Amino acid sequence: MFTLIGVVIVVVGFALRFNPLLVVTVAGVATGFAGNLPIAKILTIFGESFVKNRYLSLFILTLPVIGLLERSGLKEQSQILIGKIKAATSGRILLLYLFIREATAALGLTSFGGHAQMVRPLVSPMAEAAAENKFGQLPEKTRNKIKAFAASADNVGVFFGEDIFIAFGAILLIKGFYDQNGINLEPIHIALWGIPTAIAAFLIHGTRLILLDRKIKKEIEVYELENENKEVKELS
Repeated sequence: MFTLIGVVIVVVGFALRFNPLLVVTVAGVATGFAGNLPIAKILTIFGESFVKNRYLSLFILTLPVIGLLERSGLKEQSQILIGKIKAATSGRILLLYLFIREATAALGLTSFGGHAQMVRPLVSPMAEAAAENKFGQLPEKTRNKIKAFAASADNVGVFFGEDIFIAFGAILLIKGFYDQNGINLEPIHIALWGIPTAIAAFLIHGTRLILLDRKIKKEIEVYELENENKEVKELS
């Protein structure tokens, strides 16, 4: 029963809101000692687990790295950069990101972007800054809309772009499904037929992104009108 000490450490550590990575590490080491494993064996298990789950480990490491960059002014610097580009608008920035995201995903570079690595610290602040430069202070509703469109640009780009890459898992899954039903298709043919769909997705969502600037302008006008009416009522 003493080997279950790791479970107790995890429960207590999470309840006290300690660092999750530290809690899990301590729980693993404690469980190893409770099971009479030598320290060399415990370290070996940690190393093997890290190698087998290296992509997950890299994802976990991404969050603190992005947090440090934001603390050092990454968001502010991106906003300053966009402020110097007069022609930049929220729709144009997100349209460019959609194109880059879909093109890189089509080449197999699905980890190039992402919500944690790219959208939150860079793309969304840049789109918000472009709208602020053009319309001034943004209401919370408008900021949330820009954030939602930034996230959608990433989702649409990677979802339809990766289906063009022949070695992507979805292509192999489609091939396996057709093989089970007696239909023989080569992965290259499946990937090629993903190109028209990707182009259509870019055109449709790209149009939505272009129209985003009009929606922002309309929301700002309504917001300012409501504030003016509110001030008039307060004065009267």
